[in-house]
Amino acid sequence: MRHRKAGLKLNRTPSHRNAMFRNMVTSLLKYERIRTTGAKAKEIRRWADHLITLAKRGDLHARRQALAIVREKEVVHKLFEQADERFGAVSGGYTRVIKLGKRPGDAAPMSLVELIALQDTKKKKAKKKKTKTEGRQKKKTADKKAPGPWFNDKKKPGKGPAAKTKDEPSKVKTESAKAKPESAAADTKEDKPKKKTKSAPKKQAATAEKKDTPDTTTKKAVAKKTVKDEK
Repeated sequence: MRHRKAGLKLNRTPSHRNAMFRNMVTSLLKYERIRTTGAKAKEIRRWADHLITLAKRGDLHARRQALAIVREKEVVHKLFEQADERFGAVSGGYTRVIKLGKRPGDAAPMSLVELIALQDTKKKKAKKKKTKTEGRQKKKTADKKAPGPWFNDKKKPGKGPAAKTKDEPSKVKTESAKAKPESAAADTKEDKPKKKTKSAPKKQAATAEKKDTPDTTTKKAVAKKTVKDEK
């Protein structure tokens, strides 16, 4: 019975197995994805998750523990710098295994191991479902704020100048027609007394002058006739 004995042996010695997984974890953290067999892919997830939890802790002791496993220092520094931003919102499950099918040589099941993407770590905001009452209230507020199409709205004259109906132009014409004769009559009434008072004395004086002063042409004609008669 294998109580408290985690991990796969994979027909290898402990030194060979540890060296192989140290190399695989280093390449996974460096290139962010590797292609391997299904059994190794399941086992390497344990190693990767352990290193990422150390990176999220971020202290000096955790960094030294990671350097004891990973082969390259640059990979460890990169992991510790990006761990909080990339994996801070996720607690476990930092890797993904995708099955690729069988290998052509020996028909071994192949898998792709990769680190989760940045967009998957962001917490998605829960969208509230809009109820019927909320939708109606929003529509009412939008209608109150936005000016309606007053040029087509005949039933709601309060939102803008109401559109003219067919009967309104006739009313306007009749009102204007009634207003015109009244204004004309008022003008004539105001003008008549002015003409009598100002122009009447002038005309009378002109006619009197014409009667008093005989024309010179008529005088000459009369003088000629008298001369002829005398001859």
